[in-house]
Amino acid sequence: MENPSSGIKDHTEGTRLDPNLKRAVLSSFVGATLEWYDFFLYGAVAGLVFGKLYFPNFDPVVSTILSYATFAVGYLGRALGGMIFGHFGDKLGRKKMLVLTLQIMGIGTALIGLIPTYDQVGIWAPILLIICRLAQGIGLGGEWGGAILMAVESAPQNRRAFFGTLPQVGLAVGLLLASGVIGALSWFLTDEAFMRWGWRSAFVSSLALLFVGSYIRQKVSETKDFAEVKERNAEVKSPLMAAFKRYPKMMIACMGARCIDGVAFAVFSVYSLTFLTNHGMDRSAALMVVTLASLFMGICMPLWGVFADKVGKTTVFGTNAFILSIVSFIVFWLFKEFSNNFIIVVLALGGSFGVIYSGIFGIMSSMFSDSFEPSVRYSAISFVYQVSGIPTAGFAPMVATFLVAANGGEPWYLCMYLAGIGIMSALCCVWMTRLKKSGYCDSDTFSMTGAVLQANT
Repeated sequence: MENPSSGIKDHTEGTRLDPNLKRAVLSSFVGATLEWYDFFLYGAVAGLVFGKLYFPNFDPVVSTILSYATFAVGYLGRALGGMIFGHFGDKLGRKKMLVLTLQIMGIGTALIGLIPTYDQVGIWAPILLIICRLAQGIGLGGEWGGAILMAVESAPQNRRAFFGTLPQVGLAVGLLLASGVIGALSWFLTDEAFMRWGWRSAFVSSLALLFVGSYIRQKVSETKDFAEVKERNAEVKSPLMAAFKRYPKMMIACMGARCIDGVAFAVFSVYSLTFLTNHGMDRSAALMVVTLASLFMGICMPLWGVFADKVGKTTVFGTNAFILSIVSFIVFWLFKEFSNNFIIVVLALGGSFGVIYSGIFGIMSSMFSDSFEPSVRYSAISFVYQVSGIPTAGFAPMVATFLVAANGGEPWYLCMYLAGIGIMSALCCVWMTRLKKSGYCDSDTFSMTGAVLQANT
């Protein structure tokens, strides 16, 4: 689909690595791991705990949907955080935003572990849960774009897909930690102890991770791409508006491509826990399945990055999106028929979520970054990723619960939904490739119109 040499021209000469690259990658990886750990911890607990403690007076299906609704609130916060921190990240720098977003996320997560239950404080319990969830979303919304750009903008052009996957591995490790912690607590504690205080300890303990991540992020320098934007005085007044004026078609194409990532992630990493436990798998075993699939993902993402640097980013992303749309039928059939067979379920989720999905999420960062010029890049990729996540990843667990319930517990409506989203995302990748080949994303053209954009935005 894509010529690997197409896309925005890079300011990094040859293949010489930026001296800041190692520090930038480490900072992005560690910070992303901590951020995703906090965010996924909520997802792992939402369907297992929150419906019982914060929405206890409803039908079990309705209670589950309401608990996932608070999961969706985090995605609304992510969109808001992406726009706020994207704006200031394009004007003030990537590094300054990253320490602040990490602190917002960590504090919001710790406070969730301290919220009283519905039986204790009534309606204030779900209200406080939503507020803290919103804070989590705002932090992660600003975190993702900055962490990605710290790595991608410090890497050589011909290796940006590989280095762009390294912060994305933080998703796999964060999910691994979150699922592992909840799984261990479920294994060693009784159900009563887990529901009373065990799950809370996982949230409060994130404060320790917050201090470690903040320390590491203080040591990193600004990226070369943004430093050159500052040197040329090429900042624009409103980066997001400038991105929409210069790249309207690319913004739409990227948002369409992003849809399969959001839906697939929410379905396979969050809703699969509910589906498997509803079909007889033990809760701790289901969490272990997700943990092992996350391990597969962390291993595969850098390999996909190396491959994408050779054959093209949209080629790898689009092909995996299409494959995943078909494979989902097989995966959920295996979940349904062999929910008590741990090995089969691990292979099913590991192959789909751990291997195929990793070729989507891992490549997405560099694919989006290559589509926009540095002075608007933070705002553009944050908007694309976070806003398109609201109707896809944010509501996918609720949509999945509804579709399966509407089909009498069968997963086929859900699989058809996944297939439609996957095919649409693959077609958007074809569109992105054509836009790049047409010179639509040429940064030199942007530079020539920069003065006009700055005056008007």
